[in-house]
Amino acid sequence: MLPAGKNVEESTGTTVEVKGWWPRNAQVLKTLFRMLFGFIWVIDGSLKFAPGFVGAFAGSVSGDGQPAWLQGWFTFWANAVNGNTAFWVYLTGSLELALGLALLFGFMRKIAYVGGALLSLFIWAVPEGFGGPYGPGSTDIGTGAMYSLLFLSLILINATYGPSKWSLDYQIEKRFPRWAAIAEFQPRAKVTAEPVAGKSATT
Repeated sequence: MLPAGKNVEESTGTTVEVKGWWPRNAQVLKTLFRMLFGFIWVIDGSLKFAPGFVGAFAGSVSGDGQPAWLQGWFTFWANAVNGNTAFWVYLTGSLELALGLALLFGFMRKIAYVGGALLSLFIWAVPEGFGGPYGPGSTDIGTGAMYSLLFLSLILINATYGPSKWSLDYQIEKRFPRWAAIAEFQPRAKVTAEPVAGKSATT
């Protein structure tokens, strides 16, 4: 048996012993991180449906002060968004709510993480205007870029630690193992007994 406070991970014949508070609580910590991030997205999405938000958002997409070589990009989106502001605001809000709920409950995480990274980049590139225009008064590059990096962090966590026990995906995978294809970057490993010398593994 292992001494208290120690954990052992086995992978492809290699045994690695890890110690400390962080490894012992990795499952709980990564779940809390995912859920807190999901709660933030639920709030973001809910604010899109607040009274008056559509009117306040109208005309916010523009290329004012942006470099000349980006004017075509902003002109395209200004015409699209400002021509039907309510549609784009409610579409974005709905996507943010769905994303937040997926993170909170751990549902379709593989799609949620990739989709969240792309949505964050879209928000950064259009309404946040790539964080610009940059000048003496600039203070940051916008939240969208940082959100995208957080989603990449969740992808790395999922690929490193595998399935999350506290997620809907984990429960679904118990009955439908193929669900892992849309939920995990590292599907649950199948455990097989090592063959005994002189015997076949299938006997």
